Amino acid sequence: MTNKNYGENYVTTNRFYVEMQSQITASFSECSGLSVQIDKETVAEGGVNGQQRILLKQAKFSDVTLKRGITNDLTFWNWISSILNGGNTERRNVNILVFNQAGETMQCWTLIGAVPVGWKTPSLQASSKNVAIEELTLAYEGLNVEAKQGGGGATTNIQRDSSAYHPSN
Repeated sequence: MTNKNYGENYVTTNRFYVEMQSQITASFSECSGLSVQIDKETVAEGGVNGQQRILLKQAKFSDVTLKRGITNDLTFWNWISSILNGGNTERRNVNILVFNQAGETMQCWTLIGAVPVGWKTPSLQASSKNVAIEELTLAYEGLNVEAKQGGGGATTNIQRDSSAYHPSN
C-alpha cells in the first residue's frame, strides 16, 4: 500500500509505519524488540564423542516497543481501552513497514496475533498539532518478515494459527 497523502500528515523523520487492517495508523521513529529465541535441548549420543544433537523446541517472541509515534486516529487507544474495560482482548495482525524515499515498501514485519500490553503518552503540550504516542508495546504470537522488491503493496495476508490459541471471552 502506497499512501501518497501520508507525508502531508506526519513528520517525515519517522521511518517505521504501522498498518492494521490494511490501513496505516501511525508512524514511529524507533522500533525495538523484534526478536525470536528458539529454545533448544542438547543431547549427547552414546558412543558419539565428537558431536552432539540439537533438538529444537518452542519459539519465544520478545515484546516490540514502538517509540515517539505520531498519529491522527485513536486506533491504538481504542484497542487498549477495550482491554482495560474488560472487553474483547482481540488479537490483530500488525504490520511494521519501512518505506524508501519514493514511498515504496522496502520491508514488512508482520506481528501475528498481536495485542497491546503497554501505552505511554509524552508530555502534553498546547502547541502540539498531532496526537503523539511516546511508547506502544505489543506482545505477539508469531512473526513473519517480508522484503519487498520494487515496493508497493504493504499488506501481508497472514493468518494466526487459531488452533494454537483459543481466547476466552
